[in-house]
Amino acid sequence: MSKLPGNAGVSLLGDKSLEFYRDPVSFCQQRIEKHRSRMFLCRLMNRPTAFICSVQGMRELLCEKSSLFLKDPTDLMTNMYGDTIVTTNGKHSHTYKMSVYTVFKSLGTELVLGLFLNVRAEKQPELFQEISQLCTQHWHGLISAPVNVKVPMWSSGFSIALDARNKLMDIIKDKLENDKEGFVGSLGSLPLPDSSSAAQHLLLFISALIPKALASLLTSFTLALARCQAAEDPDYLCRVLLEVQRLWPPFIGGRRIADQDSTLMGFHVPKDFGVIYISHAVHRDPEVFQEPDAFLPERWSGRNEGHEHFLCSFGNGPRSCIGAKLTNVFLKEVCVYLLNNFDWCLDPPVQNLEYKWLPVSRPANPPTVTFTQRDHTLSVYFCEGF
Repeated sequence: MSKLPGNAGVSLLGDKSLEFYRDPVSFCQQRIEKHRSRMFLCRLMNRPTAFICSVQGMRELLCEKSSLFLKDPTDLMTNMYGDTIVTTNGKHSHTYKMSVYTVFKSLGTELVLGLFLNVRAEKQPELFQEISQLCTQHWHGLISAPVNVKVPMWSSGFSIALDARNKLMDIIKDKLENDKEGFVGSLGSLPLPDSSSAAQHLLLFISALIPKALASLLTSFTLALARCQAAEDPDYLCRVLLEVQRLWPPFIGGRRIADQDSTLMGFHVPKDFGVIYISHAVHRDPEVFQEPDAFLPERWSGRNEGHEHFLCSFGNGPRSCIGAKLTNVFLKEVCVYLLNNFDWCLDPPVQNLEYKWLPVSRPANPPTVTFTQRDHTLSVYFCEGF
């Protein structure tokens, strides 16, 4: 059993959270090179934390030893969602300029609100807009400092998010009580453990997580195929989507707490240490993925065929994201529609496509893409904000 390379420093003064959140990819890459190890120790959120940047370590943490590493009961997900199983177009005749990231995110929002809550934008526009705005405020609580402060004329982002959560819960509880159709009607009739369980899970299902994951992956898909020849073969499309997910995972990773002394990758991890897996680094593990920084969809029909379980965009193992399959269904449907109806390219062809990774991965600068349909051209702009 070896000692983890790196050090956790002293409480508060040794914390590296700000440096990590500024640029998590560079943060990890610098330490991988410094320690010559894809697992290292730092202090994050004022807790000694082991960083995992390899497929082997990710699989040990999330699959083989998942019972030894628990979700942090004090994390923002629990505060924002409560106790859940996760936390315990027609044709146009004109030219348009639009924010594709925003359009993809809106599409995802329409899908989840219609599917899970029976709220459709065309039938209940005011309620749809209210829920969408509250979901955005609620999401911002996940990326803000967990400080609940209210003073006259000002409230902290976390406080606003908690208020949004309460308003969403009121809407959800009303739907559970009065709507007897669709998913919400079926969920309301189930004999769940307690009265709040159904509402808390619906809050999770309609939250901004799925729309933002879809928008991130669809944005990366659009840019990736703008730089290579798109093929409409379904098998090739699956390989493209796997490669998009590998290179540009929508979320940076996930965090656990060691419930007892254990080992990962042969390194000792003491009880109460944090452990974080970094999906960007795991997906570029050169021991598993040759030419890890290259966009090579064909790898999934070659050396990495059958290795989909080495990806952790949506977690992995028994506690992986319950919305991963649904997100993939939505993703494939949209991509098939785009491939069947449009050609597209970067316009201009040379642009800065450097990514930002928090809170959701996407290009830091808003690139432009031209979509061409049979009888018109659409000039599309990626938004800069959330």
